[in-house]
Amino acid sequence: MPFPIQTAAVNHAASDCPDFRRWCDGYGVIQHSEATQHQVSLLAEHLVAAGHQPDAATVYRKLADLDRLTSAGLWLVVHMTYARRVDVSGQPLAPQDLKTNPEGHTGGALNMVPAYAGYLALNNLTGRTRSWLMGQGHCVAAVDALNVLTGNLHPEQAERYRGPDGLSTLVSDFYSYRQKPDGTMAAPLGSHVNPHTAGGILEGGYLGFAELQYAHMPLPGESLVAFLSDGAAEEQRGSDWIPRWWRAEDCGAVMPVMIANGRRIEQRTELGTREGLERFEAHLEHRGFVPFRFDGRDPAAFVCALYEMEQALATNGEAALRGESGYPVRVPYGIAETTKGYGFYGASSNAAHNLPLPGNPRMDARARELFNEHAARLWVAPDQLQNAITHLNQHAGQSRPLERDHALATRNPPDPIIPRLPACRECTSPMKAVDDFFRALVAQNPDLRARVGNPDELASNRLGGVLDDLKHRVNDPENDQESVHGKIITALNEESVVSACLANKAGLNLVASYEAFCVKMLGAIRQELIFARHQKEIGRPARWLGLPVIATSHTWENGKNEQSHQDTTFCESMLAEMNDVSRVVFPADYNSTLATLPSVFRERGTISCMVIPKRERPCVF
Repeated sequence: MPFPIQTAAVNHAASDCPDFRRWCDGYGVIQHSEATQHQVSLLAEHLVAAGHQPDAATVYRKLADLDRLTSAGLWLVVHMTYARRVDVSGQPLAPQDLKTNPEGHTGGALNMVPAYAGYLALNNLTGRTRSWLMGQGHCVAAVDALNVLTGNLHPEQAERYRGPDGLSTLVSDFYSYRQKPDGTMAAPLGSHVNPHTAGGILEGGYLGFAELQYAHMPLPGESLVAFLSDGAAEEQRGSDWIPRWWRAEDCGAVMPVMIANGRRIEQRTELGTREGLERFEAHLEHRGFVPFRFDGRDPAAFVCALYEMEQALATNGEAALRGESGYPVRVPYGIAETTKGYGFYGASSNAAHNLPLPGNPRMDARARELFNEHAARLWVAPDQLQNAITHLNQHAGQSRPLERDHALATRNPPDPIIPRLPACRECTSPMKAVDDFFRALVAQNPDLRARVGNPDELASNRLGGVLDDLKHRVNDPENDQESVHGKIITALNEESVVSACLANKAGLNLVASYEAFCVKMLGAIRQELIFARHQKEIGRPARWLGLPVIATSHTWENGKNEQSHQDTTFCESMLAEMNDVSRVVFPADYNSTLATLPSVFRERGTISCMVIPKRERPCVF
């Protein structure tokens, strides 16, 4: 995916620039390959030509600042795992400065530092705040560390972590488990992405759901960077279908980047081998992606990759909008090649996942020596770091929001216009009330993007009108119930279809399934409920419109398909969730179903389980 400009002239001009040569020298453990140097020189020319930066030298200076911010982020992450305090002067830590019980997903968090830092720098270089999503939520230390350093924080974290001893408080809080007298957590910090994480929208406790959701999240005109796990990518096949669902007409730009560190918890991934990575690339190509590799150890390589991906997808999407090409369009897919825990001792080992040192540095002199030695390589002098942060933090001057307030993190669609439908006096299917109401709801709210999650048969579930109006989304329609621009996401993969609706927080959603199949959706739904409950607890409740997950063909009426199709687990589990984010209702007829639906869609940050018969029932209410 090369930049379409004269590369030789650009490279010659760059090599004569002192700021370019200074950046090329790298900083600490951060080095820049010839390939990345070449890409950066092209990036600088593009940014200047687009009017984003005054000259190439400014770009190179900011990328040198990025190196220093990244190194400081790596330094802070290892302290979050092992230390009770930091010494900003870079002096070695003594035994009493280190934790009795160190904890942290250190290797993955270290790999995320250059990724998230590159995302922040790209926003600065282009004057535009993009959204972000991280599938591997256990790598949150990288995000929190860089957010604290740059001041991209919610008020509770700013108050606690931006004072004179703020960084020491941060590392002490990480995995502290301290509680307030009322039982809530004392620190606005977690082991995974949570509502205290500035810009966080998905916990990422279950690997694989970000891969299924990211294509359905942004609206046209928005951009989303999705950081993904190589372990989840090779094992969650539904993520391969993103080009099947993406449409320029109703989807914003998506930039999926897999952090290919080659290891899951205690094993090498298949993608950790050259042959496995090549097979995965071939697989992605067959599915409509354009995979390409870059140096995942270098934050500037992330900047270049993300910029290229966004430009390429925009070009492909515009061609589809003009009718010059069909769907699926080719979706760029970045593969950031790195080693687990790069930048610190133990990189590339199984131990890098959690605690890379060979012992507890508080108790073990050799481990303490290794900690101080390798942390020293990451340290950045405070004056250099502050200068770098100042140059990369220009939100007010660029008139753009903090990354804390990106578009997906601040979703607040307008209240929907609720249709008024007449009651029914005849014997009819209660599911027909859902069909009638949702059709009318979508028709009266054309500015709210509609999504229907369908893992089986809409017609069988008495949603024939929804099918006629909204249609299955396909690339090559073969009948009048299918359309390239259909709103119904149909796949025999329950997690994928429910994720399409959970991700569509800007619009109207309906999930309908055989009751037994809802059980496979439960993990994704619980992740959403937990996050929404935590948002409410800290005073920033979710504002997305409520949605129903309808369990039909249920136990009490389904006697023909064996006990595998008779499973009350879903509604029972939803009854156990907190009822301010989870509702469970059992409407008995058309009229009680119709009476319930307006409140389902008026609610904010709430998921309603509705167990509804599909057979004809007399109207008794």
